[in-house]
Amino acid sequence: MKGKNKMLQKIMAAVTALLLWILPGGLPSAPAETPAGEEMTLTAFNVGKADCLLLRCGENAYLIDTARGKHHEQIMEGLKKLGVDRLDGILITHMDSDHVGGLKKLLKTELRADHLYGPAYYFPEEGKKEESPILKAAEKQNMTPKVLRPGDELPLGSGTLRVLGPLRAATDKEDNNSLVLYAEAAGGSILLAGDMEFPEEADLLAAGSIPEADVLKVGNHGDGDATSPELLRAVKPRIAVISTSTEEKASTPEDRVLQDLAACGAEVYQTQEAVWGIRVTIRDGQVTAARMDTLP
Repeated sequence: MKGKNKMLQKIMAAVTALLLWILPGGLPSAPAETPAGEEMTLTAFNVGKADCLLLRCGENAYLIDTARGKHHEQIMEGLKKLGVDRLDGILITHMDSDHVGGLKKLLKTELRADHLYGPAYYFPEEGKKEESPILKAAEKQNMTPKVLRPGDELPLGSGTLRVLGPLRAATDKEDNNSLVLYAEAAGGSILLAGDMEFPEEADLLAAGSIPEADVLKVGNHGDGDATSPELLRAVKPRIAVISTSTEEKASTPEDRVLQDLAACGAEVYQTQEAVWGIRVTIRDGQVTAARMDTLP
């Protein structure tokens, strides 16, 4: 028996040595463990029916969309109060003005952004310029935006910010070219849906690309052309955040969306419900959300 054990040990050692020689960098390392006390936060600023989100974990910070130009001073004040003077990146989900309109002013400030990211596709709707707004804004600052595609990952604390979509170019509506992002860190997860509507949702669901998430940043400001029951069954969110203003568009959020979110057990927060917006915190797998009438 001892002889057989020694022989087995020699075989296993030989196999390990062979794998270390064949595989670049040796055997794949185990996934990084979440450090105790790590915290991931999502701050959804109250910028009307528009998006501007600050995602932070560890030493990493990303601004996702820049709202409209008229919100520039408010966003800068918010970032200053939160102690943000450097970003790992600014991500523009798509080229509608309520998501990219504030970029030009933001890039002219002293706020340091290491990278500028955008989606692979752009569909200029009728009456809009053919040149992508992100390219125009970046060109004036001698920056080159990096294109994000499904499968791309950015560092986020001990976790990742991963690109899920879009899977193809939309030729009907710019909303369906939205970057869809999945943040996973601090023992929890957030799905950031941009403005994707039913067609992009259907693509991602059919591909099996939509994971469960603790938090859902609801797509397209809670309008009725997004956030299908099928999407909610896949995501199973515990908390839903809607960036919108009912004064600007009465149907956002739409009753059907609110009812479906309630039916799946999600606690709903709207940016218009507080002076500064909504802050979601994930720490050691525990998820909380709060309305922000003041900032530190």
